[in-house]
Amino acid sequence: MDFLISELWLLLPLAFLAGLIDSAVGGGGLIQLPGIFTILPNQPAPVLHGTNKLSSFCGTAIATRQYARHVPFHWKMLVGAILMALVFANLGARLIPLLPIQYLRPIMLVLMITMVIYTFYKKDLGHTHTPKFQQKGEIIAGLCLGAAIGFYDGFFGPGTGSLLAFAFVKFFGYDFLVATAHSKIINLATNFAALSFFVPHGYLLWGVGLIMGASNVGGALVGTHVVTKHGAPLIRKILIVVLTLTIGKFGFDTIRALI
Repeated sequence: MDFLISELWLLLPLAFLAGLIDSAVGGGGLIQLPGIFTILPNQPAPVLHGTNKLSSFCGTAIATRQYARHVPFHWKMLVGAILMALVFANLGARLIPLLPIQYLRPIMLVLMITMVIYTFYKKDLGHTHTPKFQQKGEIIAGLCLGAAIGFYDGFFGPGTGSLLAFAFVKFFGYDFLVATAHSKIINLATNFAALSFFVPHGYLLWGVGLIMGASNVGGALVGTHVVTKHGAPLIRKILIVVLTLTIGKFGFDTIRALI
């Protein structure tokens, strides 16, 4: 652990920022995971992925608890969505060796560009909570969303939280605050599923992960406090920024893969 002390001073603010952003609209992994790989380049990749998941799980758990104090959860829809997300995340992970992942990146790039343009120009998007489904229809829609987002998270992953929040706003009619809260529940479940693989195999640095987790929790507390105070208009602006940064990263990775 001694050889990691100096690196922790770099990892702590990274985890705090990731927790803050992730608690607001998702996308914390786009900050935290590349940072861990850069700061700890000599550690095996599975260990860094597991350490990242442990830190993220801590922050997401606290963010979920904080949102639960302000937002009533639609549990009948969420239970089915979570189960489908877990099943299809496992399926997506198993298909990684069989399907060419490079073809998915350009598709997701186009999808995210469409999302950010739509969110930017539709000023009132997510400002009001007007659910589009009755209970049975919402449960069915939740199953479909859980399957789609679970497969994506297991097979590819980046931007899952932002995709979930946008889907809940656009297709379910939730406001951004309620959408973000519900996305945290599903994110928490998929993070737990990932840890159920990493922990038994020893693919994480417990000390680093828990210390980063505490910093991630700090960021999540700040993030949830700010967004629950200022509501949908602020979340919409943060989502536009996060999606724009995600597009930049996807664009860079896509171009690099083609060269």
